[in-house]
Amino acid sequence: MRKSIATVCLSGTLTEKLTAASRAGFDGVEIFENDLLASPLAPEEIAARTADLGLRIDLYQPMRDIEAVPERTFARNLRRARHKFELMGRLGADTVLVCSSVSPQAVDDDALAAEQLSRLADLAQEFGIRVAYEALAWGRHVSTYDHAWRIVEAADHPALGTCLDSFHILSRGSDPKGIADIPGDKIFFLQLADAPLMAMDVLQWSRHYRCFPGQGGFDVAGLLRHVLDAGYDGPLSLEVFNDVFRQADAGRTALDGLRSLLALEENAGVSPLPAPVIPSGVAFAELATSDPEPVGELLTALGFTRTARHHGKPVDLWEQGEARVLVNAGTAGRRTDTALAAVGLETADPAASARRAEALLAPALPKRRAAQDVPLESIAAPDGTEVLFCATGRPELPSWTDDFAYTAEGGTATALTIDHLALTQPWHHFDESVLFHRTVLGLSPHDTVELADPYGLFRSRALSASTAGPRLVLNLAPTPEEGGETRARHVAFAVDDIVAAVRRFRAAGAGLLRVPANYYDDLEARFEFAEGELETYRELGILYDRDERGGEFRHCYTETVGRVFFEFVQRSGGYSGFGAANAPIRLAAQRR
Repeated sequence: MRKSIATVCLSGTLTEKLTAASRAGFDGVEIFENDLLASPLAPEEIAARTADLGLRIDLYQPMRDIEAVPERTFARNLRRARHKFELMGRLGADTVLVCSSVSPQAVDDDALAAEQLSRLADLAQEFGIRVAYEALAWGRHVSTYDHAWRIVEAADHPALGTCLDSFHILSRGSDPKGIADIPGDKIFFLQLADAPLMAMDVLQWSRHYRCFPGQGGFDVAGLLRHVLDAGYDGPLSLEVFNDVFRQADAGRTALDGLRSLLALEENAGVSPLPAPVIPSGVAFAELATSDPEPVGELLTALGFTRTARHHGKPVDLWEQGEARVLVNAGTAGRRTDTALAAVGLETADPAASARRAEALLAPALPKRRAAQDVPLESIAAPDGTEVLFCATGRPELPSWTDDFAYTAEGGTATALTIDHLALTQPWHHFDESVLFHRTVLGLSPHDTVELADPYGLFRSRALSASTAGPRLVLNLAPTPEEGGETRARHVAFAVDDIVAAVRRFRAAGAGLLRVPANYYDDLEARFEFAEGELETYRELGILYDRDERGGEFRHCYTETVGRVFFEFVQRSGGYSGFGAANAPIRLAAQRR
């Protein structure tokens, strides 16, 4: 299907917005009136620029407060409409969006609304223009799509149809099944947006928190199926009001928007994509550093052994049990804090994973590869993290480990696996990252949670495979740090006995995060523990959480090296969370 985006979704001037939409691959745009008014280009120049970019102007919007008003007011509205229709002729746009009135002059009279919209459509028809009437969720008298359709149906004018907007429909909890009863040729336009589920004024919700389909909590795919069942064959168009999008790079936002529509078409059964190959685990976490010594010392204290070295690059492989960490010193000679830079994901078919990523517009990363190196498919996540699709130790596929010369056996003191990875995101990439990991990797998002940081709120959202597989936690710090850097990231390792593991770590000199005594006093009030259990946690700096089903989570953190730290977790009783209740304690301790 044709794909369109409203210029209000993007930051910048109108020219910059049009360029971003074209480069991303959209077929058309909705011109938001404010963008045109602020442009130094004449309507004819905008039309020419849009055509040169391969775009069509699918909609001009919005026209407000038209219907169900006193006759003198409506006469002024028709004069205003005539001017806009002349302008649209100069733009080459043939459909205008008319929102249901919020004017205090509007009366609750469907017959009057239908009669005046019919007269508006008469005028529009003279200019070859169609009027798409939309119910605003906060409309004064018309606030639901079925009410708007009843008025359009009563007007019975060939130049008057309805515009359906997923936000206005789903934010009110309206049942979209009734859309299938609207004739497809009377649905003049479809606008799509998602949003996080929130309890707040719907106008403010709409103005500040809309997001692209797949980034929020609405069933936009289900709504789209009903629209298509009705026979709609127009463009799928994004209309998103979002404070972050309006400040972020327009090119990235447009590309993310197109990715959301591709995934939406797949979910709605419209257009297939290469099937997702859900990762079965984390093959390795790669740390980039200009000084490998401190992180090597910490890994050694944690029981890891440096087992192998890459045959052509300054990359060491550290192992303990099934947990693997690569330490890449390729940045030596320039100052680079230790950072979690790449993740290897275990997949059944790396080539198929790469094909899906390409279909969803994920940028493939070129690799400098010697002739003898194992070919690895890799892409860039929105935050810049390199994601590599791996097959480890499978005879039928090349294994990334073949690039390493082994010098030692892996550590055996503690049988580790990687439980999850926590990736702090740049402030303007959070929703983009959620959509990327959801669509490209096939991971399922958990609910968004907000955590108390000493200097603001820390937004967090986990994603995981529906079965055993990798867990990722995306975090959004309250503000960017100095120099635009993001907060530290971490790798969490699962252990069977965290008390024994922590005693070994401390004996080996590992620096663990110190937890305030007040935290343990509060634990004593909240939970009952076996004799001596809480005292052990207090002594070792272990944090504790328990869910409503009795599942338990014990965890602790190392001190930070550069911009990386490690977490050790022990899950029991089916606990599936990440200790969110303890995050404020960890964040405050790290600040100290």
